[in-house]
Amino acid sequence: MWQPNKRHFTPLYQQIIDHLIQAIQQGELSPGDTLLSERKLAEVYQVNRSTVVRALDELESYGWVERIRGSGTRILESSVHNRQIPTPFIRLLGRSHFQENPYVVELKEKIKTPGTMDLYTGDLPIDLIPNFQFPQLSWDELIAAEQQLTVSGYDPLKALIQEKLTRQIHHGSEQQEILITSGSTQGIILLLQNLLQQGDCIATEETSFLYSLPIFAPLGIELQGIKQDNEGINPFHLEEQLQKGKIKLLYLNPNFQNPTGTTMSLKRREAILTLCQKYQIPIIEDDVFTDFALSQPLPTLKELAPEQVIYLGSFSKLFSSRIKIGWVYANAPLIHRLIQAKNQTEQETELLPQLLVHAALSDPEYATKHQALLKELTDRDHAFRNGLMRLSEDWSYTPIQGGLYYWLTWKHERLTKKNWQTFLDNGLALAPSFLFGNEMNHCRINYTRLPIDEQEVFFSKLQFISQQIKTTRATP
Repeated sequence: MWQPNKRHFTPLYQQIIDHLIQAIQQGELSPGDTLLSERKLAEVYQVNRSTVVRALDELESYGWVERIRGSGTRILESSVHNRQIPTPFIRLLGRSHFQENPYVVELKEKIKTPGTMDLYTGDLPIDLIPNFQFPQLSWDELIAAEQQLTVSGYDPLKALIQEKLTRQIHHGSEQQEILITSGSTQGIILLLQNLLQQGDCIATEETSFLYSLPIFAPLGIELQGIKQDNEGINPFHLEEQLQKGKIKLLYLNPNFQNPTGTTMSLKRREAILTLCQKYQIPIIEDDVFTDFALSQPLPTLKELAPEQVIYLGSFSKLFSSRIKIGWVYANAPLIHRLIQAKNQTEQETELLPQLLVHAALSDPEYATKHQALLKELTDRDHAFRNGLMRLSEDWSYTPIQGGLYYWLTWKHERLTKKNWQTFLDNGLALAPSFLFGNEMNHCRINYTRLPIDEQEVFFSKLQFISQQIKTTRATP
């Protein structure tokens, strides 16, 4: 059992704080776990009870634990990204508190093992990525292309993105401009840095991709989850939080939300826009899955409220995450601020990936190949949905209208991290819901990575694991 080093220059209470934070980050302690009593902790650590009390008081102030009179100390179930890191702990660990979740680290190693089914990775499988012939560029042609590279991106690519926006979201305006970024995540970070200040709050769906980004605590920004249902984020809960005056920005993923796959209804979109206009809250609309719509898409938030909404797009999902090209579409003054911030931090977007995307979008067969992709995704979607029927005793789901993900819900008692370890042990890599918030009984599955002829193997594995979990839980 670990004990603080009484000869070390670091105070004993601080050593205990560091140890407990590491135990939480490494999964040894989970949200909802109750710690030993102060007296027993003092005995285990061989320190005075007052030392334990000070450590627990500090951890509570940092947002790691909750102390309830008569019930002890419990690991807080709030997002880890809202927890503060004590300054001595930062000095001790450097940037180690930005390391990936231990489960994800093990998962990525497991994916490299032959026989593991990778339904975690958020990209199309290689066999579905459209194949384009890229032109050979001479040195003179590359230099000429560089002359068309402005501070906001490669001009010919920006023109194609503008055509795409005009066609897909029926919006084109001289007051709106495009900034090309190195993926949509860079766009999110630039927006946070320019629209929010330390202590401000950004709201999003309670289960969201944002919770997997370790960027909020370092920026001093709070991430607030808002309840959602099968129509999207809940307007009543949102207004309750807006009335408190703390929320300064709303991030939404209305089309095929990551990770739940939910598509926000038109009625809900209009209600959310009305609320945000009432409270003067700008909205970031992340629409990175727009190229994977399997049915007629609904109007985007940007189309419904052009001045209220900042629109994010990306080609990384379509052409692979190795081609990190995204864009921000917003009013000109904001784009100019983002450009300035991008230059100041030397976050350049390389020319070559922009040239590759431009070549793909300019290919005469682009539309044909994209339709072929959607046809294959539709077939895989139908087959996957049919296969899920045989697991209806244990898992539920909501049909999707597009995107890459299905969100499965375990119908029985609350799962633990040990249960999710069973999936890895059986060669099934997927994304448990605790990576995206506080829920434990759901998982995200990238169904596009399952060819129809391999789906039987997946459903057999899932059925076996489900039975194994139920048997383990039933055993005294």
